[in-house]
Amino acid sequence: MNHRKESRWIHCPICGGKTRTKVYEDTVLIKFPLYCPKCKREILIDVVKLKMVPSKEPDA
Repeated sequence: MNHRKESRWIHCPICGGKTRTKVYEDTVLIKFPLYCPKCKREILIDVVKLKMVPSKEPDA
């Protein structure tokens, strides 16, 4: 009865480095500020069903 969920580490969409953020198959993130310790940048991302895409920001 061990129900293990699939999980993955999020990689930086800019440099490809591994971040300190881990997501599971049922994780949903909208406009999440992802910080990369390698390139020292922050980018807004969306994560749904282990698929990560940079968040679309509206033009000001």
